[in-house]
Amino acid sequence: MFVQKIMKILNLSLPVVFLLLVLSPIQSLACACCAEKGTYKISSVKPDAYISGELRKLQIDTTNLYTDAGYPETIKGLNPLGETFSASCLLKNNVWKFDFKDNNNKSGRLNLPLPATYVDYRVDLQDNETAADATLYREFRFKWKTSGGTGVFQKGITPATDYFLVLQGRGNNCTAAETFTHWRLEITGAKADYAFYGKLKIN
Repeated sequence: MFVQKIMKILNLSLPVVFLLLVLSPIQSLACACCAEKGTYKISSVKPDAYISGELRKLQIDTTNLYTDAGYPETIKGLNPLGETFSASCLLKNNVWKFDFKDNNNKSGRLNLPLPATYVDYRVDLQDNETAADATLYREFRFKWKTSGGTGVFQKGITPATDYFLVLQGRGNNCTAAETFTHWRLEITGAKADYAFYGKLKIN
C-alpha cells in the first residue's frame, strides 16, 4: 500500500517536472530581451550579418525637409530646392542608397557607405513607472562620408561631405527592424547643409 502511494505521487509529479524543464528555457530566452529599469547604454558596435539583415527590412514611410527660422537661406546643396519630398532607401553591398523626388518631379540619389562602426544608444526614459520592465528609447547612429550624389544633390556633394543618419524607436534589449519607427538624415559639408526626417515602415 505504501509503495502504491509513492508511485502515485511520482506519477503526478513527473508531468509537473516535465513542464518546468520545458518552460524554463523559454522563460530564460524571453528574459534575455527584458530591459531593466534605469538602463542607460551607449556603445560603438560593428554591424554584423544579423544587424545588416534587419536594416535591409527598413523602408521610408514619410519624408520631410527640415526647416528652421532661416529657411530657405539656411539650406544649401539642394539644386533646385523643392518644397515637399518623397523618398525610398535601400541598403545594398554596405551602401545606403537614398532616392528622393520632390513636388516638381526633380529627383536625386545619395550614396552613403555604411561605416565600420555605429553607435547603439538605449535609455530608460523612466516614463512608465508601473511597468515591470522598461521600454527603452533607442537610436542607431551612423556617421561617415558620402560617396556621391546625383540629380538635385550633385552640386553639393564633395568627397569631404559628411552624413549623419539616425534611426529612432522604442523597444527592449533585443534588436529588430520593428524597433525603429523614425529616421533623420543630415548632410553637411562645404557646399551642403540640409536634413530630412520622417517615419519608417517594414519592407
